[in-house]
Amino acid sequence: MKSVIDRISEEKIVSIIRAESTENLLSTVNSLYKGGIRMVEVTMNTPGALKGIEELKALYPDLIIGAGTVLDSETAVLSIMAGASFLLAPTLNRKTIEAANRYDVPLIPGVFTPTEALTAYEYGAKMVKIFPIRKLGPAFLTDLKGPLPFIQTMAVGGISLENAKDYLEAGATSLGVGSSLVDDEVVKKGNFEEIERRAFHFVEIATNARTSR
Repeated sequence: MKSVIDRISEEKIVSIIRAESTENLLSTVNSLYKGGIRMVEVTMNTPGALKGIEELKALYPDLIIGAGTVLDSETAVLSIMAGASFLLAPTLNRKTIEAANRYDVPLIPGVFTPTEALTAYEYGAKMVKIFPIRKLGPAFLTDLKGPLPFIQTMAVGGISLENAKDYLEAGATSLGVGSSLVDDEVVKKGNFEEIERRAFHFVEIATNARTSR
């Protein structure tokens, strides 16, 4: 059976969702699902985030659902109890990683330097989130892979349809995609077909990256 980290590495695209309501969350995920996305992250600053994770787990058994903006061990445990299969954080916190690992749920912490990436790995993180990657660019991932080839990375922050391929070719294991996939204005207008369209194109990029390896 594949681990969650293996699934993230395989799917390559994780949709980051900050919804204003549970209703918007469900409609958004439905559109992403139709577009082929199978990994979503519900940020903990989404109203009713834990309830939303529970509902999504029931509605989409084959969807891998994670919790984002997990800043402490207490939030990590609550997210896991709600059904989150993986956790993401914008920062690096040893206790949060250890709390998640006790439940055998991967926490992907945010890092910005090689030192932080290695520290996260030593703390028990199976993958690190390079955030915000827009400040570093694809070349950073290539450079990081030189001395630290064993560290799996998720590039987050400014990922778009225009640069996703570049980040994957540079060595990103996966991509966390926010507003380029789920834009607040698109959601407010109820244009969920646009989200489905974007999802389809991101999945297409991921599929091409897998087949070109």
